[in-house]
Amino acid sequence: MNVHNSARLATPADAPVMADLLDAFNREYDEPSPGPSVLARRLRELLSGTTTFAIVAGDPVISVGLVTIRTNVWVDGGIALLDEMYTTPAERSRGLGGAVLTAAVAEAARRGAGEFEIEVDEPDVDAHRFYGRHGFPVRDPATGDRAFVLRKELTGS
Repeated sequence: MNVHNSARLATPADAPVMADLLDAFNREYDEPSPGPSVLARRLRELLSGTTTFAIVAGDPVISVGLVTIRTNVWVDGGIALLDEMYTTPAERSRGLGGAVLTAAVAEAARRGAGEFEIEVDEPDVDAHRFYGRHGFPVRDPATGDRAFVLRKELTGS
């Protein structure tokens, strides 16, 4: 891995560049975004706590992985969820994403998480292949079952 691909734990000071990347991610896929300033504020707050961390890579930063660890009755130490992962399009397929994911899994384990989850949209076969190469199969090797995440958006009452 070259220096360009070295991944590190983000700090709240990285929030503005991370916000720009996450905003670009949503725009790339025509998804709504509250904008970089709102994202930066939220990221500073989240990264100041104990349940969320991020890994960044590149100099300047051009890849980010955001992880939340939640408690769970079945898994000691909780479950880490890769909330977001993005690498700028021009820098993909150069090892940055792999460096970020590897560092994120290691950091989650260091923090005591007992499991690491990733949500991937069904039609995103490139992501399925990427995560599969890094030990996250689409199907449970023991049963052959596919995993699904069912989601319902909740709005303020």
